[in-house]
Amino acid sequence: MGVFVIWQNERGYRFNLRAVNDKVIATSQMYKTLTSCKGGISSVQTCAPTAAVENQTGESFKPLKCPKFQIYIDEAGEFKFRLLAKNGQSIIVSEDYASMDDCQDGIESVRKNVANADVVLDKE
Repeated sequence: MGVFVIWQNERGYRFNLRAVNDKVIATSQMYKTLTSCKGGISSVQTCAPTAAVENQTGESFKPLKCPKFQIYIDEAGEFKFRLLAKNGQSIIVSEDYASMDDCQDGIESVRKNVANADVVLDKE
């Protein structure tokens, strides 16, 4: 079971989704309030299990309806994914992956880890 770790800085609140091995799978956008950050977590838990996967790494791809995971290649040439909510807003972004297979495994890790994940506040 994964864990959502909420942390705060001078700009607001964010959360990381961590796997059982404590590795960060994905990070959220910035939220102004703790309540809205927790709402983002709820959105991930609702959307991730059934979201389609849109692979944007090829020359042509068919856009899918939200919610969806989008796989893309970042400016450094690494594979990444983001999860878009039903309204099209990005709610989490992954770490970098060296291969497409690893990126797809990351998506499956999100699906597996969100259902019963604990939510904790980082005290640092």
